[in-house]
Amino acid sequence: MKKVTNLLLLMALVAPVAFAASHDHAGKAEAPAAHAYKYKTPKLSRAQIDALLLKPDQLLIIDVRRPDEISKIGSFPVYLNIQAKELESALPFIPKDRNIVTVSNHAGRAGASADLLAEKGFTVVGAIGSQNYEEEGGKITKITPPAPKK
Repeated sequence: MKKVTNLLLLMALVAPVAFAASHDHAGKAEAPAAHAYKYKTPKLSRAQIDALLLKPDQLLIIDVRRPDEISKIGSFPVYLNIQAKELESALPFIPKDRNIVTVSNHAGRAGASADLLAEKGFTVVGAIGSQNYEEEGGKITKITPPAPKK
């Protein structure tokens, strides 16, 4: 009987600690998980992009972001800007003789756009986020707006 009493006493002492550890009393919200990359087209690393940039005559970079995002965040030195929502209507104007890399901020829109281009017969080698590239040590070209006219 004494063993049962000791066991019950131990459980009574441990239960509040376990309960407290499983709940956040500070009211802090958990950070949302980063969006997982879910596209067929591979998400490229900085090293892979740098290797592709060594052959500019074979590469076409399509930045699918809005112009205000490009001017605020920056992009690669040379790119074709076609916003993701306008990509399908621009297909006749995209050259098919180059390897294509699509770009967005964190590769979400770039991945979706790359999958669309691949389905339409373009040679897509991958997608990248310009901010991811920069986080890995890559150099993004920042666009400096012209000074206002006086």
